[in-house]
This record gives sequence, structure tokens and C-alpha cells, in this order.
Amino acid sequence: MKNMSQYKVEMPVQAPDVRNKNFDEVALGYTPEMAREEAARCLDCKNKPCVEGCPVGVRIPEFIAKVAKGDFAGAYRIIRSTNALPAVCGRVCPQESQCESNCVQGIKGEPVAIGRLERFVADWAMQNLQEEILPPVPLGKRVAVVGAGPSGLTCAGDLAQLGYDVTIFEALHTPGGVLVYGIPEFRLPKYIVAQEVEGLKKLGVRVETNMVIGRVQSVDELMQAGFDAVFIGSGAGLPSFMGIEGEALNGVYSANEYLTRVNLMKAYRKEYDTPIKHNSHTVVVGGGNVAMDAARCAKRLGSAVTVVYRRSEEEMPARREEIHHAKEEEIVFRLLCNPVRILADENGSVRGVECVEMELGEPDASGRRRPRPVEGSEFVLEADAVIMALGTSPNPLIRKTTPGLSVNKWGCIVVDENTMATNREGVYAGGDAVTGAATVILAMGAGKKAAESIHAYLSAR
Repeated sequence: MKNMSQYKVEMPVQAPDVRNKNFDEVALGYTPEMAREEAARCLDCKNKPCVEGCPVGVRIPEFIAKVAKGDFAGAYRIIRSTNALPAVCGRVCPQESQCESNCVQGIKGEPVAIGRLERFVADWAMQNLQEEILPPVPLGKRVAVVGAGPSGLTCAGDLAQLGYDVTIFEALHTPGGVLVYGIPEFRLPKYIVAQEVEGLKKLGVRVETNMVIGRVQSVDELMQAGFDAVFIGSGAGLPSFMGIEGEALNGVYSANEYLTRVNLMKAYRKEYDTPIKHNSHTVVVGGGNVAMDAARCAKRLGSAVTVVYRRSEEEMPARREEIHHAKEEEIVFRLLCNPVRILADENGSVRGVECVEMELGEPDASGRRRPRPVEGSEFVLEADAVIMALGTSPNPLIRKTTPGLSVNKWGCIVVDENTMATNREGVYAGGDAVTGAATVILAMGAGKKAAESIHAYLSAR
């Protein structure tokens, strides 16, 4: 029976005053009954506009129809036919601006909770399905994947399913890329990423960690070692700073460093010997998802937290859900203001942040109104830590050690958008290494497209 409600079935969450003191997952997930109730809201539209909004082409109405009938195993198989990381996507994919934004139910009410249903199905499968994964018939050709983030994992999984001998080379000691070092445990538990990686290993994918390509081996050396093609999915891990006075003080972090210490190196757990100061007042500069993640981590480590952003809330690029959760967790937002100087104490550590109020002028190239300072509006925020969450760009190591590889003025690898092929034969790239910092699902879409192109390229040889 169809559910004619205009509103989503609410997902249970931890209470704000409880969760802001722990790193357990905030959202608790649907029960089977909740999932079936929400799935019954799907209208199963003939032209399937939700699918058009999905970068990896998940067959959304088909899997939701299975959920509505209680066939969760069938729903999982449908999702996995196009999406290698469903438990991840169900948690961190911005469905509200992609598949759910196209949902017909959203015209008069709330769209179907596609992300919540995907998460439910993936979690149910992890707990209940024990299907044997049989590696396909080998094709006798080898592919190297640089980076074990969402783009690399997707490309590797798709190629392995086709029968290619795939090896992933990961710079860090744990595979997962931004999924393990960037996204906090309370949004994406790391055991989920580990289980997704184990699924790829069962397909025959090899993962070599502590392999910094461009330092240990170059892309050319991989080709010389017998790989028939290379996919570069090395992400964008080089942090940006403002260039203001005081950024070199003790207590100033890039969001990448701060989140890596907390997420990958488990600084929030007493049994891990990971150095991180438990600050009393932290200022986070930026308005994206990374800024929200850093702010919410600092709050859980016992700090009072203020997010400083130079535009208004309407212009903030972070997901609405993340902003809402941060506010519930007592994180303060100082909007329309911008740091101009970080102040030092007598020991060379942070003691405060001097800011200036801003006003919005004419739109800039991005279409957002350009902020400008208000004369004479300077003020000081108390702080003993500052986290700069201003975006990232690709590490220059690969482009500097791959002669002739074409990059743009931002250091991103240039590819054919239809094939993800670089200007070097047999070398493909995707994800943040190509686009700069973007979403997990867009990186996965690039990895999927690259796998199709690599298959076509190697099949013709």
C-alpha cells in the first residue's frame, strides 16, 4: 500500500547534548519497518528523474520497490550492480542536491529519503548477507590504481569485476582516502569503510599501503613494471591558507591535519598515542562540510567552538543537515565576518583571532555575492586554536614526477571528460585530483567512468 505522506519518515538520532560528547554515529538508522514505510512513498515514476541525478546511476526506483516489499537482499543486489560503496554513499552523499532534488515527491512535500534507504539496505546486507564473492575469469591484464579513496576504490572494484588484475597503491597506512582521514567517525564509522575494502579484496584487488606514488615509484615506473594502464585517484590533500599574520603560530591547524589526527590517528581515544591539544576555545574558518566536521570534532574534544564564515548562511556550501546538527551541538556561528590576523601570546601560541565584519556586494564568478569588509568593524574572538578549512588542491608530487602530464592552473590533472583519459597514453585520472575538492559520489562517478574507458582501451589492444 502506498504511503501518501508528504513527509519523510524521521531517522532516529542521538540527542544533541549526548552526541556532542562522543564519537558514536549521530544518525541511528531506520528499522525495517521504518524503511518499508518510507519506501512506500516512492511513486515509481516512468521517466525516473532520480536516477538522472545520481552520478553512479543507481537504479533507485527498482531498489526502493524491493525495500517496500521487504526484499532487502534483492534491493542490495540492485544497488551493488552500479554502486561499489553503498553504505558510504548512504551516509555522506549529498542526496538533497542530486537524486532527491529530482524526486517528484519533493514538488509538494519532502522527497523520498533515498539516502536513508540506501544506508539501511547496505547496513542490513552487512549484517545478514554472507554471499560468497567469486573472482571473475582473469583477462590477463594488469591495472594500477593510485589512491584508495572513493574514486580509486570504485575504479578498482569495477575493473576487478570485469576480470582485470588490479593493484591499489595507497600513500597512507590505511586504505579509504578521505573516507578514513577526513570524515569523522560520528558521520561514517570506519568499520564500514574497512568492510567495503574487504569486499574488493575478495574480488582479487590487492592493496599496497605506505606507497607514495611519485616518491617510491613514479607513474612511468608502474607502466614499466608491467601494468597495462594506470588510474590516478590521488585526491586533493594540499590545504589552503589565508596568508594572514599568525598562521604559523602553535595552535593553528589545517583542517586536513586536524581531521587526520582525530579520524585516522584516533586522537579522541585515550589508548592511542596521538598528539593533539584539547583546547578551550577553537575558531574554525570556513563554511563547507570540512569546516562542519572539524568544528564538531573540536566540540567533542571538549572545546567551545565558533565557526567564522565571510558570507551569510544561505551561501554556505555545507549540507543543510550538517549545519543543523552543528547548531544543535552548541557550535556558535559568526557569519559575515572574516579573520584578518591571528594573535599570539608570550609563548608563540594562539591567544585570539582578530576579525572584521563583512557585507555582501555584487555576485562574483561563482554567482555568490562577493563579501567586502566593513570599515572600522574589527573585533577579537578568544581562541587557543584555529582550524583553517578553506579547501584543498592536488598534491604536486604526481604531476612533478610524470613528465608531460597535462594540468591546469590549479594543479588539477586535465582529462577528457567523456573518458577520463589524460594526455598520456594508458593513463587515466578522476576524483579530486581532476576536479579539486568535491563530493564522494562525484569522485565515485569519475572512477566508474574511468573503469569503462580503461576496459574499452585494453580490450582494443
